[in-house]
Amino acid sequence: MKLYSTNLQAAEVSFETALIEGQAPDKGLYLPRSLPLLSKEDIVSLKDKPYPEVAFRVLRKVLEGEIDELSLKEIVYDAYNYDVPLEELNENTYIMRLDRGPTASFKDFAARLMARLMQYYLKKDSKKITILTATSGDTGSAVAHAFYGLDNVRVIVLFPRTEVSERQRKQMTTLQKNISAISIDGKFDDCQAMVKSAFSDDQLRHLNLSSANSINIGRLIPQSLYYIYAYVNLCNYPEEIIFSIPSGNFGNMMGCVLAKTMGLPVKKIVASVNENDEFPSFLSTGEYHKIVPSLNCLSNAMNVGHPSNLARLIAVYGGQMDELGNVNKLPDMEQLRNDIYSISVTDEETKVTMRDILDSYGILIEPHGAVGIKGLSDYRNNTADKTIAVTLETAHPAKFPEEVKSVTGIDPELPISLKDAESKEEHMDLLTKDYEKFKEYLLSKLS
Repeated sequence: MKLYSTNLQAAEVSFETALIEGQAPDKGLYLPRSLPLLSKEDIVSLKDKPYPEVAFRVLRKVLEGEIDELSLKEIVYDAYNYDVPLEELNENTYIMRLDRGPTASFKDFAARLMARLMQYYLKKDSKKITILTATSGDTGSAVAHAFYGLDNVRVIVLFPRTEVSERQRKQMTTLQKNISAISIDGKFDDCQAMVKSAFSDDQLRHLNLSSANSINIGRLIPQSLYYIYAYVNLCNYPEEIIFSIPSGNFGNMMGCVLAKTMGLPVKKIVASVNENDEFPSFLSTGEYHKIVPSLNCLSNAMNVGHPSNLARLIAVYGGQMDELGNVNKLPDMEQLRNDIYSISVTDEETKVTMRDILDSYGILIEPHGAVGIKGLSDYRNNTADKTIAVTLETAHPAKFPEEVKSVTGIDPELPISLKDAESKEEHMDLLTKDYEKFKEYLLSKLS
């Protein structure tokens, strides 16, 4: 596999290099030059297979020549040792619950596989790295848990002080060992900007910094797998499918775009966002405007005013966007609009959806999942499209107990994966959004 930078000013690299480096030296994001096509026989052969087997068979094609098959199979089966339920909502709509991993979030799917792949390459090359990651909620806890206790990896997580739930925060701040958490007096976009600046700072190059955010291609490739798993369990090839994806930094949606690129018969991607509506506005007008600062919404993990992965999406459709959000070349807007439907869902609509799903189906969902369901409902109402659809529940309702209880009156039961952090002592550092102060912190902590 060869990967290029979306800024088009860096040399092509191997998957191993892209995984370990995280971000390209020209501040762009790595994207595969090409991906293998899944044939009809490939897709049909995955039917009725358990999730880790589906993941292994697809990754075997994607990472051919990058890792030996035995090591890959061991890594995949170790990473995916939990269920991936597909819950029927009605005759043509299913909820894919991605909340059964160790941190009860869809981020576990990418973080656990990425951590194990990094460990494989680092051990092989006798290297050590420091992972810097910014989080708007679930990424930080998933990454922290995935890398926890690894000898050759240190993790530093930045999170916006007032925009993560208490349980999200505790999953990052109670681990210690090789995990450090920094509470930033700012927004997620500030955290993300600080991380990106550190990666491109020549004075920090000796620290061997890398990323576990969705700016790292090692996050996106694993996220393509559950779309394929859902399809082979619900559809008969070449039947088409719709996916409705709650979207913030657009890594989850890009996973679906990669699956579609590999030949999965995806009829439509519904990119459902909260009140940070920069992407649906771009689809509508062809003009891109960041939202600065991002709006603080009920679906807090999606409070992103400039999604990093838009650069990748635009590249896939023939355009070019730099790291600052400048669209230097428009993508094929007609094709983009044909493939993707995007809608902004208000907090009030989110609450109404949460109550409606509970009243109508007896199913408890959290705010991000509600945004996905509302987006799909609007798409169906506008198009009368009855194609089978999957909407993603990206986190367990118990990760947002105050919000869920205030909207539905139900205090969600805590899964085993979340109970451990409740009583542990928290440890975190406090910083402002001043990059120079963050730089001083890194030099004193890691040098």
